[in-house]
Amino acid sequence: MEDARGAVLLYDGECGLCRALVRWLAQADRRRALRFAPLQGGFAQAALHRCGLPTTDFDSLVFMPEILGTNYSLRTAGVIAALSSLGGGWRVIARLLAVLPVSWRDAAYRGVARVRYRIFGRVMFRADEPPDPKRAERFLT
Repeated sequence: MEDARGAVLLYDGECGLCRALVRWLAQADRRRALRFAPLQGGFAQAALHRCGLPTTDFDSLVFMPEILGTNYSLRTAGVIAALSSLGGGWRVIARLLAVLPVSWRDAAYRGVARVRYRIFGRVMFRADEPPDPKRAERFLT
């Protein structure tokens, strides 16, 4: 059973942009506060089911403050929560982003989600291949 402590970020494992952002977050997370799981993988599918979220909608990032919990934040609220978990200056950036109305933030998020495959490409998802091999132990499948 996975360690119940810590946060997990569920992301689209086939999205080139999402995988690049997750690689960046894993590197920026010096405290190792975050774990990551592709939405297409077994861990994320079980978490989505546990939270009553759709299991086939990969357009939404999901931040869960407790790895085995049922609380979550979607889209830009999830981005803000993930940045806050990094601490330091990232927490300040998260607070600045939180000032923007949710409707504006999520509209921009959905706009990027619509074109992300065309601009950043689609990567074949493989559960045994984390996007950042140097930090493989932080990726849940």
